[in-house]
Amino acid sequence: MAQKGGLSLDWALPTNETRSRARIDAFSVSEPNTPTMLRRRAVAVVALATVIVGRASAHGGSLAEGVREPLTIPTWLFLSTGGAAVGASFLLASFVTDRSLIDAIHAWRRSLAVPGRRVLAGLARAVGVAGLVVVIVAGYYGPTDARANAAILLVWVGWWAGLSISAYLLGNSWPLLNPWRTIAGLLPSLDLSYPDRLGAWPSVVGLLGLVFLEVVSPLADNASLLATTVLAYSAVTILGAVAFGTETWFGQVDPPARVFRYYGRVAPIAAGEDGLTFRLPGTALSEQRLVDGRDEVAFVVGLLWVTTFDGFVATPAWRGVVRPLVAAGVPALGAYLLAMLVGFALFTSIYFSAAELARRTAETFLTPAALAERFAPPLLAIVAGYHLAHYLDYFLGLAPALVQALAAPLATRSSILLLPMPGWFGGVGLASIILGHLLAIWVAHAAAYDLFPGRLQAIRSQYPFVAVMVVYTMTSLWVISQPDVPLPYL
Repeated sequence: MAQKGGLSLDWALPTNETRSRARIDAFSVSEPNTPTMLRRRAVAVVALATVIVGRASAHGGSLAEGVREPLTIPTWLFLSTGGAAVGASFLLASFVTDRSLIDAIHAWRRSLAVPGRRVLAGLARAVGVAGLVVVIVAGYYGPTDARANAAILLVWVGWWAGLSISAYLLGNSWPLLNPWRTIAGLLPSLDLSYPDRLGAWPSVVGLLGLVFLEVVSPLADNASLLATTVLAYSAVTILGAVAFGTETWFGQVDPPARVFRYYGRVAPIAAGEDGLTFRLPGTALSEQRLVDGRDEVAFVVGLLWVTTFDGFVATPAWRGVVRPLVAAGVPALGAYLLAMLVGFALFTSIYFSAAELARRTAETFLTPAALAERFAPPLLAIVAGYHLAHYLDYFLGLAPALVQALAAPLATRSSILLLPMPGWFGGVGLASIILGHLLAIWVAHAAAYDLFPGRLQAIRSQYPFVAVMVVYTMTSLWVISQPDVPLPYL
């Protein structure tokens, strides 16, 4: 999710003086008890069920100051290049009609035995639990400066940025590193029956809720608030895993586990009982029943939307939208919540409308629900490319600070190690988004040929989904081409 800014801002455009003051105050834990701030604190207490509040900063927007460089590519060129690349890629993919070639590409696998795998797995679990301890201890007793606090850096830079990137570029290691899964596995399970009717819907709600709290709360600046939130999440997760079993809880309910599992399907490496399996990137997305049911389709689309939402609220366009809403009497948090829900509904309705249309263009008796399930996995390649565009420079720029903080989690530092990114690095974001969409189109092409016996039917079934991918591409490119601005009213 995007690391776009979230410092204090009222309805007026900030002057240079207010911008400077915002940057100075960005890492402060305490704030003046003005009436407006007290009202914000009261809302945050209700929303987060905590008693510690501060300024919001979406995924460490203030952490990224001085690290990220704005893109200098003209917006029109940015958007037209990306859209043309995706459209052209579909035409090229349409010429690949040899089923045996498509099957050979997606079936290619190589295995590698890993000696001492159980020992390595045990070490990974220990590292995960140690990381959880560091987050809690450093959150309460570490430095107040966000860039020097090991809890903040480990969660946002190491976990949500770095580990997520490794999940889709290399392979999913979260099942081993997951400290809550390790702890719950040591406790006796009640093995209660999980209601089938709930399916993956709790993970959908949890994903939207977690990202909403991340955006409207100061979790990326206030270490003690972050530690309290992690403790609350730990209690809910461990209790749920003990009640329903680790496989059920982390397979159905837990949002981060599902996110990392889906990211791992994009990766070229998968871990198994006998070692590692190598495959071509994205080919695991074409497997049948990877996404099974409307609830899991909603999660995939929701994952795409929350990544977009996290970046959109830090653009000038959102500032222009939210001001009239707040001026009309809508609470600021209500406006953000409304944007989250309306955007999710819009993204979901667009995708399911494409499935309805694909049924007609392909002239098939398959239901729109079946088509939606089959063509949803390619969207994960889009999500991965978009995530990489947002987070690669963020991770690389703050990785030295993370290493520095982990070396002495409770130490206060006068200087912090950063790695500023060069101006041309923004082009990497453009490339990652385009590559993610190209991979998505190829996977959709392979899924269509696996689903339909006729070549023309397979090609025509892709038209609506490719159109949706182009829309998502243009939206993603537009968001990352916008300048970062402080989140209004938070």
